[in-house]
Amino acid sequence: MADITKEILKNLPEKRISDINFEGANIVLYTKDKDFFLNNNGMIKRIVDNIKKRVELRPDPSITMDLEEGEKIIRSIIPEEAGVDQVIFDPQRSRVIIEADKPGLAIGKQGAILRDIRTQTLWVPLIRRKPAIRSKLIENIRAVLYQNSDYRRKFLDKVGHRIYDGWRREKKNEWVRMTYLGSGRQVGRSCIFLQTPESRVLLDCGINVASDEKPYPHLEAPEFNINDLDAVVLSHAHVDHCAFIPYLFKFGYRGPVYCTEPTRDVSALLMLDFIKIQRAEGQEPVYSTDDIKEMMKHTITLEYDEVSDITPDVRITLYNAGHILGSAMVHLHVGNGLHNILYSGDQKYGRTLLLEPAVTQFPRLETLMLEATYGGKENVMPHRQETDEELMTVIRDTIKRGGKVLIPTLGVGRSQEVMLAIEAMVREGRMEPVPVYIDGMVWDVTAIHTAYPEYLNNSIRKLIFHKDQNPFLHEIFKRVGSQKERMAIIEDTGPCVILATSGMLTGGPSVEYLKRLCDNPKNSIGFVNYQGEGSMGKRIQQGEREFTFSDGGKQEMLQIKMHVHTVEGFSGHSSRNQLMNFVAKCDPRPKKVIVNHGENSRCLDLASSMHKGFRIETVAPRNLETIRVK
Repeated sequence: MADITKEILKNLPEKRISDINFEGANIVLYTKDKDFFLNNNGMIKRIVDNIKKRVELRPDPSITMDLEEGEKIIRSIIPEEAGVDQVIFDPQRSRVIIEADKPGLAIGKQGAILRDIRTQTLWVPLIRRKPAIRSKLIENIRAVLYQNSDYRRKFLDKVGHRIYDGWRREKKNEWVRMTYLGSGRQVGRSCIFLQTPESRVLLDCGINVASDEKPYPHLEAPEFNINDLDAVVLSHAHVDHCAFIPYLFKFGYRGPVYCTEPTRDVSALLMLDFIKIQRAEGQEPVYSTDDIKEMMKHTITLEYDEVSDITPDVRITLYNAGHILGSAMVHLHVGNGLHNILYSGDQKYGRTLLLEPAVTQFPRLETLMLEATYGGKENVMPHRQETDEELMTVIRDTIKRGGKVLIPTLGVGRSQEVMLAIEAMVREGRMEPVPVYIDGMVWDVTAIHTAYPEYLNNSIRKLIFHKDQNPFLHEIFKRVGSQKERMAIIEDTGPCVILATSGMLTGGPSVEYLKRLCDNPKNSIGFVNYQGEGSMGKRIQQGEREFTFSDGGKQEMLQIKMHVHTVEGFSGHSSRNQLMNFVAKCDPRPKKVIVNHGENSRCLDLASSMHKGFRIETVAPRNLETIRVK
């Protein structure tokens, strides 16, 4: 730290800076000089250009306006039509977060209103859009962060010290190796351990919900030691990628978790739901809500395309993966130009109703780690129009015979995609309005979607900005809020559609609906997402029609008499062709592709096809294999 501090201070007038702190890789300067804070004549910009790091100047907390007075001034400066809602102060970091219905009006022309707030209150204002659907979860997460503001400041400073230890020091004997602790020739428990002489980084840490025997990553591997772990990078908020991270905190990890803001919020929701499902099934949860809270306190959020150092020799950039809200492909720049890796996580190289397709332009790229969920030769997806028509036919036919359509779905991504498809059919008059009941965490996740419209594609973003056009608020959607309401839908309600988690029928309300609807041939079940090997969803897909359930100690035999449909095309994963096209369009083209996150045959098939088609080195590692990439 001494080296970088010296470099910064030598370009600043004496005694203008009262304190220097790290916020992760960012450097924050505090000043007690009001005039210097409001106008530093481009000095900070020149420092940024010189050291090539993000540097921010803030007022020292001692000179900011009193909170109560500050809020009054802020509300008087911002025009009423901006619709200011919450004003939340972060005193330790001299920042104020302002939620508004119309952020543009709160910012003012060319930032004029923000400048007025800074000048009159000496607080640094951050404007956020007020979500169209209120999310209690987001409010709780932000409350945890604000309540632990002092701890966060010290934690972020500590992370910065780790990053800048040995700043500009020459590195010798450089190498990069990766060990697969999960997702090697399997879908589920994604967990990859990246090592360099300087760093220990975990890429994802998830759970295989479809397996009772081997659900967790191989953290017992000799390479892995939780006490040496520098950072965790989370690609997106699906259980098979995120749900084991709190376990690390249970056993003492106190380092950073890097992800996008939506990923932080949605993953917290899924983890809480995971605990709830384990308890409902009579199991002792593998971690507690306190461990989830601890993870939230240690999460550092990044935006797409934002470059950030995470250790002395690893720098990451998150790019849109097109898979679910906030999902990211992780670009890792290792060493001083030594090697560049892209970990694709789960990705979709095709535009969906919700999201833009995965990005293909990168500054440098030598090794690509690519998913193969649908990488087999047989994984040909129908066109989107065919998918919508098929879903509409399933719903129409079921409604016509007086039945109910159960769609077990992942709470994140597929649920919202199906909601948009049904809403469009009704809005465009292609289908009669039908009640769609939303159960499980789907509604909460949908609320989070409306809080981060900038992560959605242009069409949906524009609709969300106009409350009367917001597709998620259409009158056909009805939230299920209690067990009593659930039973009323099953027993009293007429023909309808039910969207319920979990998507593989491994727990959650979808299983409860299945038990009570499966013996009626008027009803239908429609699978719209990937079904893991061994899951009940997969077994039904493959033709099993009798299941034994334990209910309060007694065995209950259920027969599946309802119609069973699989509607391909809603997947947030790339099809075989999209995966091949993604590699073809990657700029620059990778020299090596490591294929993971797919069933054994699909990983091998995709690796073979890419080797033949692109004349590049490919490999499909098993779990516990280590690969040296440089």
